[in-house]
Amino acid sequence: MTLAIVVAVVAVALTFDYTNGFHDAANAIATSISTRALTPRIALILAAVMNFVGALLGQKVAHTVSDVISTQKLSANHGLVIVLAGLVGAIVWNLVTWYFGLPSSSTHALIGGLVGAALVAGATVHWHTITDKVVVPMIASPLVGFLLAFAMMLAIMWIFRRRNPHRVFRGFRLMQTVSASALALGHGLQDAQKTMGVIFLSLVISGHASSTDSLPLWIVICSASAISLGTYSGGWRIMRTLGRKIIDLDPARGFSAEAVGATVLYATAYIWQAPISTTHTITSAIMGAGATKRFSAVRWGVARSILVAWLLTFPAAGTAAALCYVVMRHVFQLP
Repeated sequence: MTLAIVVAVVAVALTFDYTNGFHDAANAIATSISTRALTPRIALILAAVMNFVGALLGQKVAHTVSDVISTQKLSANHGLVIVLAGLVGAIVWNLVTWYFGLPSSSTHALIGGLVGAALVAGATVHWHTITDKVVVPMIASPLVGFLLAFAMMLAIMWIFRRRNPHRVFRGFRLMQTVSASALALGHGLQDAQKTMGVIFLSLVISGHASSTDSLPLWIVICSASAISLGTYSGGWRIMRTLGRKIIDLDPARGFSAEAVGATVLYATAYIWQAPISTTHTITSAIMGAGATKRFSAVRWGVARSILVAWLLTFPAAGTAAALCYVVMRHVFQLP
């Protein structure tokens, strides 16, 4: 029974990774498509490749995710069902927000799902990890993204103030290939590792691995492949929200947003080891870069809807996961 549940967790985790890919594909490429720096198909191929490469570049975020909950007081089967319910809850919220075109956070959906299932099941939630590695970065990363993109765009406007705007935009349109690639690499570095962490957690719970082990290569390759396939499938609804509905971006502002977003992703992955939201980071960076036109240029009504989705993600995914756990507990006949 234990091995069967582990296989189920791995399959559902990779499904979540796939939905993460098509849900968050817009994060890396929406700005490049909206400014016509890249065609949609080329952008998707580029994002898929860079997502795969980024997933191979680290494991620190994965180990952080695997430390969010502990099921040592429960049986192996019970612990695995908690993880399975957390994943299903996250997938449900991903699909709901994808349907309505809202760029919510797959990261917070996953963490919220795990915590929601763990609380109902009576497992241990490591609140210090949640606070230090999730809540603080959740608040800080959008603020940093907004301010840095705003400052970077002001600097660009000052440096190129006497240049021909058409030539400047042509140059930044080319530079967006680099910035979009960097952002997609950061997305793979951050988001694929979260799935790796959940799969690794299931191996630790089932006794197939120790918490101090390095991640097996098969977990890394499978997670990288799933998120890349999901990215290639695209997320056109969310692309429209990020690329057009928040603000009409020009190439310079698109480059600023992508460059800042990538920088924040790398810094938090390697220095803070925190699983931050790529969605939060790039959306706030788009707003920051766009606000340099004038604050009224940003469609704050759309931004408000996105903010509501952000705030709802953690509790909504947690609630969905808790309900899934109640059902699964009866299905697997747990005590």
